[in-house]
Amino acid sequence: MKKILAILSVLAVAVLALAGCGSQQGASDVKTIKVGATAVPHAEILEQVKPLLDKEGIKLEIVEFNDYVQPNLAVNDKELDANFFQHEPYLKNFMEEHKEVKLVNAAGIHIEPMGVYSKKLKDLSGLPDGATVSIPNDPTNGGRALLLLQKAGLLKLKDGVGEKATVQDVTENPKHLKFQEVEAAQVPRTLDDVTIAIINTNYAMQADLVPTKDALFMEDKTSPYVNIIAVREGDQDRPEIKALIKALQSDTIKKFIEDKYKGAIVPAF
Repeated sequence: MKKILAILSVLAVAVLALAGCGSQQGASDVKTIKVGATAVPHAEILEQVKPLLDKEGIKLEIVEFNDYVQPNLAVNDKELDANFFQHEPYLKNFMEEHKEVKLVNAAGIHIEPMGVYSKKLKDLSGLPDGATVSIPNDPTNGGRALLLLQKAGLLKLKDGVGEKATVQDVTENPKHLKFQEVEAAQVPRTLDDVTIAIINTNYAMQADLVPTKDALFMEDKTSPYVNIIAVREGDQDRPEIKALIKALQSDTIKKFIEDKYKGAIVPAF
């Protein structure tokens, strides 16, 4: 009887050991991918991607940022696998200024139309002479803001400057607008002090502004500023990155964007 009990004990230990090995193997099969993002809408969209990636055996970790510099540095330094917050013109300009950064556009996801906002006006036709305008101070978004003001008929820029325009490139300023350049994330906070502010949609939404209702003027769907997934050169072919992009460009995420943001954000796929 003692021999039988001993044998059974040995078998039980063996079964538990094998079960333990099996669970360890299952855990090791799960791949983890870390993606940096600004809170709205990027992190919100990524949250919807989590269950889609879970089905593929991929765990998505979202790291939130509130600036436009650290996410690119973190991907380049291998602290993140990818980031989701910027458009390609910004990325290209960033790499011109940071020669050590080597990132690529892995896929376009959505467009966030930039808009003109005000707490003092209900219509741009009432813009007074000498009005103060706040715009982002980073090169790409600052130029984008000036292009939007040009499209609204409020100024003219030097031919050919495109998104690299600066306030020095303004050739006609009939309203004698005064420009206040601040960090993109801080532009909404200037609304109490300026006449109009040119705000990126993600920061407008964080400030409880509804772009389709509160913006006096917005970019249309022809905007070239598609928000992208940025990765290190060569990583765009990693299976985890491909799975991330497939999930972000799925019908499920397209419907989420359309239902959640109601035209303030437009799918680009």
